[in-house]
Amino acid sequence: MKKLSREDLAQFLIEKADQYARFSFVQDDPIQIPHSFSSAEDIEISGLIAATLSWGNRKTIIAKSNDLMDRMDRSPAEFIRGASESDLETFNGFVHRTFQSEDIKGLARSLRMLYQEHNSLGDFFKMHVREGDSHLGHSFQKFKEYLLDNGLPLRAGKHFGDPSKGSACKRLIMFTRWMVRTNTEGIDFGLWDIDPALLSLPLDVHSGRVARSLGLLKRKQNDWKAVEELDVSIRKIEPLDPARLDYALFGLGVYEGWK
Repeated sequence: MKKLSREDLAQFLIEKADQYARFSFVQDDPIQIPHSFSSAEDIEISGLIAATLSWGNRKTIIAKSNDLMDRMDRSPAEFIRGASESDLETFNGFVHRTFQSEDIKGLARSLRMLYQEHNSLGDFFKMHVREGDSHLGHSFQKFKEYLLDNGLPLRAGKHFGDPSKGSACKRLIMFTRWMVRTNTEGIDFGLWDIDPALLSLPLDVHSGRVARSLGLLKRKQNDWKAVEELDVSIRKIEPLDPARLDYALFGLGVYEGWK
């Protein structure tokens, strides 16, 4: 593909975003897990769990996420708020790649504490957005610190990104798009009172390849510095709703095999 002008590139990406941001997207994506619930608490807890498990084959991610929802009797908020240590034994034997039963037990303990201290996950993330922040990186860092301080095993910390350690925070970026972005396509939920202009794009092998080929990203590593560089490029096109273009990069990379 020939090099596009900034105007043509913007039009191309917006058209691709509109092409792939359709409700049918939900059918094959882990976001279908929170879409199976109606209450805000169930949506954000199930969404966090599904996003946390989101690496590897998408069918497996969805199956494993549903397994955990079933173990919580399809009432994740009620379970998390009231779970005793004996209740947590329902997770015994669970494994998804390197995320194991003790990891989900620890996550449940830390979320139980968080809900005792905050009205919602959204409130926690919002309180850690500082004046002048251009992204949610500080909230990601504080969230991981909170989890580790309140029951998440140290070994499970690798499943939650920390920008201060260079992580691209792909899963937390995806999760916050689900929770923050309001849209007419019926995909994202728009539950949290956080400015969608602060959202970043999940960076992985597919989206990174597309972003580099289109001249949106020069950095070779898929790390936090690359996320920030991509933020700058994307916000020149969609400053108020940058995460909209996540659908464009995802569709081009996964469905069209963009090189």
